[in-house]
Amino acid sequence: MPAEIELFSLLVPGLLPILVGCVAVFVVVDLLLARVGVYRYAWHPGLFRVALFAAMFSGASLLLLRP
Repeated sequence: MPAEIELFSLLVPGLLPILVGCVAVFVVVDLLLARVGVYRYAWHPGLFRVALFAAMFSGASLLLLRP
């Protein structure tokens, strides 16, 4: 994947599509986990959400950007 992508004649970082996709998937996963009640068992729900998003974004970035 290139370092920069041209989008409507603007150069945006190559990680932007991955970030947008991860945000969309994270919103769905977050709603599902909240309905099931997983956050009741987390020590700090906000920290758990940030860690979950960081793991999703880094995993997707590493999988899609490897040479």
